[in-house]
Amino acid sequence: MQIEVVQHPLVKHILTRLRDASTEPAQFRALARQLTLLLAVDATRDLPVREHTVQTPLEPTQGHSLAQPIVAVPILRAGLGMLEAITELFTDVRVGYIGLERDEATAVARAYYCKLPPIGASRVLLLDPMLATGGSAAQAIEVLLKAGAQDIVHVCVVAAPEGVRLLNERFPQVRIVAASIDRGLNDRKFILPGLGDFGDRLYGTGAR
Repeated sequence: MQIEVVQHPLVKHILTRLRDASTEPAQFRALARQLTLLLAVDATRDLPVREHTVQTPLEPTQGHSLAQPIVAVPILRAGLGMLEAITELFTDVRVGYIGLERDEATAVARAYYCKLPPIGASRVLLLDPMLATGGSAAQAIEVLLKAGAQDIVHVCVVAAPEGVRLLNERFPQVRIVAASIDRGLNDRKFILPGLGDFGDRLYGTGAR
C-alpha cells in the first residue's frame, strides 16, 4: 500500500485547526496553504537532483538543482486551496486543472473541465484535499494516465479508508500523501470526523 501519513507535529496542529468548525474562511485558506507546504515536502522528498557549480559571494561551490519537472494538477474547486503553496515552493511548476463536480445525491463526480500542460516525465502532484470514496481521484488519475503521466502523487489533507482502498486497488503505482486517514464515510459519503466540505469552508459558500 503506497500511502504515507505525514507525522510532523505541525501537520497535526494545523489539521486540528482546519477541523475546527469555528475557523473562518480566511484563516482556513491560510491554514490549508501551510499544511500543503508540509505535505508537498514529503510528496517530493525522493525527487532526483543534479549537481552544478554556483558562485557564492566568496567562492565557487557545488550545489544541486531539481532534475525532474513538477506539474501540479488541482481538482477543481477545492484543490485550488492547495495550489498557492505548490507554486511558492516550485517556481518552475507547470499547472493543469481538472474540473470534477460531485452529485450530492449519488456521490458520483461529473467532469466539466480539463486543461493540462505537457506532462512527459514530470512528477505530477494531484491536489485533492478530501479523498472520500476515491471516485473523483480515480477519474482524475485516468485523465492523467491518458495524458502520459508516469509519476503521480495524490496529495490530500484527509483520506477515508474507502478511498485509499480504491486507489490502491486500481492504481497501485500512485503514491498517496495525507495528513490523516480518518475513520470512514457517513451515509452521504462525507469523511468522518473529517472537516466538512473543504471547498465550502475555503470560500465561505456553505451554510452557516
